[in-house]
Amino acid sequence: MPNHLVGETSPYLLQHADNPVDWHAWNAETLRLAREQDKPILLSIGYSACHWCHVMAHESFEDEAVAALMNEHFINIKVDREERPDLDQIYQNAHQLLLQRGGGWPLTLFLSPDGTPFYSGTYFPKQARYGLPGFPGLLQNIAKTFKEKRGEIAAQSQQVIAALAAWQPQTSADHFELDATPITLAVQQLKHDFDSVHGGFGGAPKFLHPAELDLLLRQAHAQHDAEARHSSLYSLQQMAAGGLYDQLGGGFCRYSVDARWDIPHFEKMLYDNGLLLGLYCDAWLCSGDPLFARVVQQTADWVMREMQSPRGGYYASLDADSEHEEGKFYVWQRDEIRELLSAEEYALVEPYYGLDSAPNFENHAWHLRVTQPLDELAPQLHLSEDQASARLAEAKAKLFAARELRVRPARDEKILGSWNGLMIAGMAKAARIFGREDWLRSAQQAMDFVRSTLWQNGTLFATHKDGKTHLNAYLDDHAFLLDAALELLQAEYRSADMSFAVLLANALLERFEDRVNGGFFFTSHDHETLIQRNKTGQDNATPSGNGIAAQGLLRLGVLTGDARYAEAAERCLKLFFPAMQQTASQFSSLCAALESALQPPSLLVLCGTENETAAWRAAVSANYLPALMVIALRGDETGLPQPLDKPRTSKTTAWLCRGTQCLPPISGLDELLAELQ
Repeated sequence: MPNHLVGETSPYLLQHADNPVDWHAWNAETLRLAREQDKPILLSIGYSACHWCHVMAHESFEDEAVAALMNEHFINIKVDREERPDLDQIYQNAHQLLLQRGGGWPLTLFLSPDGTPFYSGTYFPKQARYGLPGFPGLLQNIAKTFKEKRGEIAAQSQQVIAALAAWQPQTSADHFELDATPITLAVQQLKHDFDSVHGGFGGAPKFLHPAELDLLLRQAHAQHDAEARHSSLYSLQQMAAGGLYDQLGGGFCRYSVDARWDIPHFEKMLYDNGLLLGLYCDAWLCSGDPLFARVVQQTADWVMREMQSPRGGYYASLDADSEHEEGKFYVWQRDEIRELLSAEEYALVEPYYGLDSAPNFENHAWHLRVTQPLDELAPQLHLSEDQASARLAEAKAKLFAARELRVRPARDEKILGSWNGLMIAGMAKAARIFGREDWLRSAQQAMDFVRSTLWQNGTLFATHKDGKTHLNAYLDDHAFLLDAALELLQAEYRSADMSFAVLLANALLERFEDRVNGGFFFTSHDHETLIQRNKTGQDNATPSGNGIAAQGLLRLGVLTGDARYAEAAERCLKLFFPAMQQTASQFSSLCAALESALQPPSLLVLCGTENETAAWRAAVSANYLPALMVIALRGDETGLPQPLDKPRTSKTTAWLCRGTQCLPPISGLDELLAELQ
């Protein structure tokens, strides 16, 4: 019989709806049940594309005997971390406090009936191994401890609650002015942590760090810092050459299990790819390296091919597994490739993808990564680079077509506001820089879906699936969609996007800002009461909501002339500034906002005939100018905010403002480009 998850929309929860475990969703009724029965809560947090979540499910949650233990002793709650990032943040923090190490997924916690955690872990095997206890024995020990040591559990719970509260940023009693110290410190820390051999930061497992790479690129440009430039561009080159990147279909996996970017956990997340689209656009502008342009094109094509719903919104993720095996969709046997290709094609592909070396994956299989650059291989095979490139493209097309016949990984088709914001921003930026109308329409369709579906009666909701829109939206939903609206406005001005940007910014100020201390809570003022209310400035897999909110508000203030937005951003920066001075690189998105506060973004307004203003915008967009906002107007817009409402002239005119200084109108493109340089 199905359990209580059968009516949910989350694909992750529905994966568990037929478990013999009596799973409940997190809601007031379930929490009341725990209190009434005075039972501890077993809280399991994961997501649909998570490999180890699947492993624990198959081993334990589908097992009748294990389920019987869970049902006897606990109220069992399943949470999709993508739908409830508020709960995930809180209980990941609690896990960190209880075990003094980072968490992950699946996250397994045992809570008192009031929701306070007293024991935590991640994956537990059914039988003891990997230095971990067997899950059935653990369940019995936890149930016994809960009955016999309630006083100790209650005391520890209070310590956890106090420690969680102490983690929140505290306002400084000292008066100070914002300065660039954290930015300088962050760049120093990132250069120190840079892996000069493989790119990226630190060792295995190796994550993407898009906010950090973005800050390095910005500062390389602003300070003419060659070392920062190399750290960022080399990392992006190595990531794109590795198995982290899908060499045949485009798009990046979530992280690499090794330091060399060889073997990923194979799930593909929308948020990673939205962030990396914009970052690879910037890398292309900074370097002109065709690799970066190729990554943008392949990733954007993958998004439109596999991740966009017919109604416009972008889906959440692709699973790591297919046919119950991680990576099975992506990996190859060498003979399989040899049979698909001509002898000439295989002679190129074998050394290019490392098929002439030992297998790099399980079951004597190969996961494709670039091991020898094409410009080195071409002369060895007596080919020009163009001939080698054409031959490689033909081979990849054959391999891709063969791979398309395999059983595909499952797709999580819920549509999340925050992750759609990241992808809309990435697609809009790519469309503007590469002049791709199809990418722009894709981004606009996604934003139109969000506006018509997730925004209801003046309130933003977090998720939509199967015709159901629900859950209060979080800080990240508002901040990331505000950033997306600002990117769309620069690709093509639409009054609907401007109006939505203002609505989102006003909601940030009214429903999320800490009006006393500054900064933005992760949950709105009318959200359900939980054991912690987070206000986080550090970046994670996604940039900090506070960092992106501050960046967006500063840019919107320039577009609208409304000082409230910049003032709220400054209050946010002042709250986090003391922490930024200690561990600056963890606050890279707030450092980028700080840069904008110290040197306000420039605004370029182009007015004239549509074709000519488009040509001017394309010429400007061919340069890496991260502190510049560009708005091109056709001349028939109404209701423009004052900074955009320029007088119309008979020929194309540029209006450029830097901070508090506006230059005289510029009527020649060469003059404009010279001024921007």
